[in-house]
Amino acid sequence: MVNKHTQALLASWRSQHISVRVIRLWLGVTWIYGGWYKAVDPGFLAKTGPTSFARELVGFQTSSPLGLIFKYMLERSTFFGIGVILIEFALGFATLFWIAPTLSAFAGFSMSIGLWLTATWHVKPYFLGSDTVYAVMWLSYLLVLIGNRRKIDVSLDRRGALRVASLGAMAVVATLLARVFQKRTTGSALTPGGAIIKVADLPMGKNHEFALGTGEPVILFRTKNSVFAYSQICTHQGCTVQYLATDKALICPCHGATFDPFNGAKVLAGPATSPLASVKVAVSGDWVVLA
Repeated sequence: MVNKHTQALLASWRSQHISVRVIRLWLGVTWIYGGWYKAVDPGFLAKTGPTSFARELVGFQTSSPLGLIFKYMLERSTFFGIGVILIEFALGFATLFWIAPTLSAFAGFSMSIGLWLTATWHVKPYFLGSDTVYAVMWLSYLLVLIGNRRKIDVSLDRRGALRVASLGAMAVVATLLARVFQKRTTGSALTPGGAIIKVADLPMGKNHEFALGTGEPVILFRTKNSVFAYSQICTHQGCTVQYLATDKALICPCHGATFDPFNGAKVLAGPATSPLASVKVAVSGDWVVLA
């Protein structure tokens, strides 16, 4: 026997115009895929790397008009990264399964506006950035759901509260399932003697980021006379420092601690009291290796 929620779910699809169904399906599937894509990426919650959420937050500090809020988020990047995954899963499932649909559409619209103000704020012209398109799609879907109502009713009865709770459970289960399928790195963990980068690929005056087998982020420098590397974990409160070429310094985006990489990572400014940890590297043949 079909229960009331299943009947309501089927009725919600049948009652909507085909154009609205297309938007709803696209938004639901895309948001679920967005959560899955991040959850299976081992680099998303890492402190450094091309897909690191923490590294994105560093960029948002300078590129977004909301930059000030990311200083707080950087200190808790793992927590907020997990939150992003769970929210994307939850909004996707809510949209497809008709759980708090109006509230979910408003949350999707808000999230897209937030992404526009951060990830794609400087994309020119604006139509080349996908977040503005998604914001319009969510807004259009929201307006359809609101219809002629003058206000949005977000109150929940007992049954509605249970459905929202089940939505949270689905998001958590989907995240845990994604970890089972999480991408594995093809290389072995970097150990002493392990190759980091070819010397030819690291010109003098340049730097290169990599991670130790423990996952600790490291930044490597090459000068005319030597190669040297430091842990990117700030000695103040553990945020990930970034190299600012204009200042020739390693700077912590969380609290402003500044280190001199060309003088033993000595503290130049900020709250840190000890230099960054040195990581031993050497040149062996054509490669820079972990010593």
